[in-house]
Amino acid sequence: MSATHFQLDPQGRLLHFLTIEGLTRRHLTDILDTAESLHGVAERRVKKLPTLHGKTVVNLFFEASTRTRTTFELAAKRLSADVLTLNIATSSAVKGETLLDTLRNIEAMQCDMFVVRHEQSGAAEFIARHVKPHIAVLNAGDGRHAHPTQAMLDVFTIRRHKPDFSRLQVAIVGDILHSRVARSLIHALNILGAGEIRVVGPRTLLPAQVETLGARVFYDPAQGLRDVDVVVMLRLQKERMEGALLPSEQEFFQRYGLTEERLALAKPDVLVMHPGPINRGVEIDSRVADGPRSVILEQVTNGIAVRMAIMSITLGNHARPAGETP
Repeated sequence: MSATHFQLDPQGRLLHFLTIEGLTRRHLTDILDTAESLHGVAERRVKKLPTLHGKTVVNLFFEASTRTRTTFELAAKRLSADVLTLNIATSSAVKGETLLDTLRNIEAMQCDMFVVRHEQSGAAEFIARHVKPHIAVLNAGDGRHAHPTQAMLDVFTIRRHKPDFSRLQVAIVGDILHSRVARSLIHALNILGAGEIRVVGPRTLLPAQVETLGARVFYDPAQGLRDVDVVVMLRLQKERMEGALLPSEQEFFQRYGLTEERLALAKPDVLVMHPGPINRGVEIDSRVADGPRSVILEQVTNGIAVRMAIMSITLGNHARPAGETP
């Protein structure tokens, strides 16, 4: 059974959120609509809802993260959940405890959700297959495989500015090969019916047969950026690269970095996006990152509402453990 089907119950409801692949437009629209209804919570004097009161969410991060980890923490707290963030660098895993032993010990603390980030592809699915039935698992990024909540906050950000996906041309630029963000975003855009998805980058940073994901390939940024509605720049994943895939960061910027001159090839109302963290002067010029077309900080804000939506939907679909009263 694949992760696609494993994350759904027999009625097609989300029990876990592990990957975008195989989900329907209804699944994605439900998340986006729920996130829209939660977006205004941050504007309230009291930024809390009782949705997950009495629930315990565990952030299980085996890989360094600031933006994703903190937005998941805020999302859970704004839904009134108790939050535990496990620092793997100082945990028993470093002392030789197996992943399953770590899970069993955390389960014994009567938790309800694991938010998992791991350097190995498939780790979130592995955990979801071994937790107790009432526990929901959210994938916060696994290896090169998937980063589904990032994809959802990206399409949420796009939809707030450009709601008709069928008319959109979206260019994803940079290190596609190592990017779990790119894979998940391409799947999400295709499910939502985007007009055209382009991937732009050097041959060494594009996966083989990337066209099979549903994207057009461009090696020349002058062609790939022409008349697009959205530009998504990707971070160079140097920690995942093996061998010399790039001559230098400076050369990458000269060839593919998003400058004001390159941005002028796109439509006048183009959106500039980046999942972060930004490498200024490598993937994007500061004048563009901080310019009027940039929605990069808006992506961070929107990530809280989207993750609140996914938490509330998945936990809402789980049956209560035997003996638990509402």
